[in-house]
Amino acid sequence: MRIALDAMGGDFAPEQIVKGAVEASRTLPVEIILVGQPAKIEAELQKLNTKLPIVAASEVIEMNESPTQAVKNKKDASINVAVALVKEGKADAVVSAGNTGALMAAALFKLGRIAGVERPAIATEFPTISGKVLLLDMGANVDCRPKQLEQFAMMGSLFAEHVLHKEKPRVALLNIGEEREKGNDLTRETYPLLEKAPINFIGNVEAKEILSGKVDVIICDGFVGNLILKFGETIGSSIFQLLKNEISKDLFGKIGMLFLLPTLKRLYKKISYDEQGGAPLLGINGIVFKAHGRAKARAITTAIRETMEAGKEDIVGCISKI
Repeated sequence: MRIALDAMGGDFAPEQIVKGAVEASRTLPVEIILVGQPAKIEAELQKLNTKLPIVAASEVIEMNESPTQAVKNKKDASINVAVALVKEGKADAVVSAGNTGALMAAALFKLGRIAGVERPAIATEFPTISGKVLLLDMGANVDCRPKQLEQFAMMGSLFAEHVLHKEKPRVALLNIGEEREKGNDLTRETYPLLEKAPINFIGNVEAKEILSGKVDVIICDGFVGNLILKFGETIGSSIFQLLKNEISKDLFGKIGMLFLLPTLKRLYKKISYDEQGGAPLLGINGIVFKAHGRAKARAITTAIRETMEAGKEDIVGCISKI
């Protein structure tokens, strides 16, 4: 599989992006095409004594730029060029840790939506007590209609089944209560659509159940989803910082820390975004994955592995049939 990797996207580009690409090329049956400024990419490859294909892109879309304007104005930006490689058939998929809105805009402009899909959605995995749960939409669509949430549910269910290999994935609608009449107009009107949809819909689920492991796919609009995503990103680091502060207050805490350290490291590894890889842009007529903006080498390698799995299972073809 040929994957176009935006080497200039993300807080630690190009160093960590290139490192992740090299690791993936050494351990996975994949061809990585690095897209970006050749001199900077070559410098990182030389450090690792490795050669990978490079496609030149002179411009970079920064994280704080207006996505649509940047995509239109910076024709030779690495995100634009990477997505164009997929459109031209020179790559099978694209991965970027860059500006999320710009990646979505470039994908929409160049690849378009799968026929019948009203809006693409960003799907993100969260670690739970017993595995992982897929949430969507995580920010692509702030305002949604019931029909769009129904499509999110079907796309999410297909991704969970084919790519995450969950049999009959349990799909739930995020709400303020479990009763079907709870919620706002959007959730109340969406509920009966999900009941009739060809998915394993188990009803409403409250936010307190997101990490319980009782659900495989949770559906919400992008406004709510992005709030959950941003809050979730801080939970792990905040808890570990609070724990560190308390442990350092007395000698017994410091001694206990020595025994707890291996367990804490395993826990941190489980909740770290480095282990979560990338988020697919479901509904795009092509395989597009968004890695975390702070992704380092390990996260990039994980994102590439997940992108390969999506390609292997032909997730675009699966969604095209709904």
